[in-house]
Amino acid sequence: MTDIPVPHQLTPSDRGGGGGGTDDVLGGRPPVHPALSEAGRMLCAGTYLDAAYRDRVIDELYVHEERIVAPSYGFDAARVLAHALRARRAELGWAAGIIGAWFIGLILTGGFLATLMLPFLLLSASRWLRSQDSRLVRLLGAVLRVYTWVLLLVLVIAILGVALAAGNTFGPLGSVGADVLMSGLTSSFASSDDPFDSSGYGSSSSSGTAAVVWWVPAVFAAVVALVWLQRGQAARAIAGELSPRRYADLANDPAENVQGVRFDRIRRRVRAEQYNPLVMYDINDPLCGAGEPYRPWHLSVELRPRTDLGPDRKAVPVTNSDIVRQIVPLLQALRVPSPHGSPEAQAAVLDRLRELVIDECVFLPGGGLPHRDAVPLSAEAFAQHRAAAIEEGGERRRHFLRVRVGGWDENLVVTVFVRFHTQGAMMMLEVAPHVLLPLRTVFQNADADAHRYLHNNWLGKAAWALRHAPGSLASSVVILGRGIASWWRITTGGHGGALPEGPGLSVRELASQDNGSLFHLMDLDRYLKTIQDRVVSGVTLALHEAGWHTEEFAERAIVVAEGGVFIQSANNSAFSVGGSGHSNTTHHSGRRRSSGHSR
Repeated sequence: MTDIPVPHQLTPSDRGGGGGGTDDVLGGRPPVHPALSEAGRMLCAGTYLDAAYRDRVIDELYVHEERIVAPSYGFDAARVLAHALRARRAELGWAAGIIGAWFIGLILTGGFLATLMLPFLLLSASRWLRSQDSRLVRLLGAVLRVYTWVLLLVLVIAILGVALAAGNTFGPLGSVGADVLMSGLTSSFASSDDPFDSSGYGSSSSSGTAAVVWWVPAVFAAVVALVWLQRGQAARAIAGELSPRRYADLANDPAENVQGVRFDRIRRRVRAEQYNPLVMYDINDPLCGAGEPYRPWHLSVELRPRTDLGPDRKAVPVTNSDIVRQIVPLLQALRVPSPHGSPEAQAAVLDRLRELVIDECVFLPGGGLPHRDAVPLSAEAFAQHRAAAIEEGGERRRHFLRVRVGGWDENLVVTVFVRFHTQGAMMMLEVAPHVLLPLRTVFQNADADAHRYLHNNWLGKAAWALRHAPGSLASSVVILGRGIASWWRITTGGHGGALPEGPGLSVRELASQDNGSLFHLMDLDRYLKTIQDRVVSGVTLALHEAGWHTEEFAERAIVVAEGGVFIQSANNSAFSVGGSGHSNTTHHSGRRRSSGHSR
């Protein structure tokens, strides 16, 4: 497998913040490599299914070359970008082919194919209207859809009547009837001096009329075939290159091997930044990538010496590093399965807490550097920033103990950021849980949908293509327009030489759905309560050993963590840290959501 950095984790030998590497201590189990995770595979599949999502991935990671990538929790953003570029390149080719088929059809029919293009464009407009939030707009879309289908049915019947009449010299209409029907169909689309009248149909022979009119279903059949083949290629990519077995072979991923110099440069930067403990952030969204804030809370207590220390002992100052050293072993112990049965039975425990990831990170503002390549990513730079940040309590540079659990194959990611600060005989504890909700259902069902399509009979595939062919013209024009716009932004935007910025969005957050199931809610609560209890226990132990009172802190921490006072909550958050009032919906901000439709 290609050498990709993995997230740093604390081991017993580097609890103070140095070192790194995969942690497999105290009965723990290392999580799956982020470049091979199931969530990452579904994100790659989503680039073939949702054009709007794919375009936003490309815009954030490829067009805006100056933006530092958001932390990637449980996936590899570079691999998602590779498949997004590959999917767009293929779709641009299909879009050009479909538009070319319509153009050739217009030439072969002398422009008569335009009689079908208008209702097809109206169908695409009605589909867009019905996807809007306004009830009145959706009603307008439904009315337009009914009108368009009626218009299309009338046109198809008329065209077939003309073709049959023109080709049947003994029929009741004959060539005269064909000319009459043809002039009636074309009078609404052309003036008397257009090719429809003088040179197309009015004065042509019945055989010429039939030849022109029969080109209409022939061209439409060609468009249906292109749509059929395009859907088949996307399904084969998901069932083939993105199958679990082949996705595990990163070195032979075709999406990564044929992208070009620009992608190689961006891939190198993304993989150096996304797992680095030095996190470069945008001040408007500092924890971008971790998901939705989930009831962060803080607590301030006065440090009062205990009275039972005796005459020979006094309370000693407690530093933030002391607190970290007490908390980390308690968190690492969560990886140990409860004793039961044989050692083999204990080793087979599947609890995701066994894969708990614990590390320290320092957040720095993304601006102020001369170039993106100047971002400090070395272990030495992190050690220097950590040593300064852990005790300073600054605003822009912040040190966190970061604890993460990747549940449901990294499909539900719970990250808890913990920060301590002592100042003026006061100790402040800040806890900021964040949740990455499961991926959208269409992404999770990508394997099943691709398998169903590939194993369907020819009639089912033809019916699918026939249903989507009317909207192919409008969607192909939009796809080509987006591709040209993206190329234009790369060419004229000056992003390559721009000053570096923090991440604008997270491709993982873009793909998250707005809710989770009851099982997700139960696991979320369990992870959060367990981690927060260990954090409180560690702080209490550190204070006690240093000779300070702990009763007030322990009591207040329990009240706050169980639902007392919070810094903020996610909008309309229904996940709850306490034991009541649960629901299973957490809403995202509109800025992070993809607004397009799925293919």
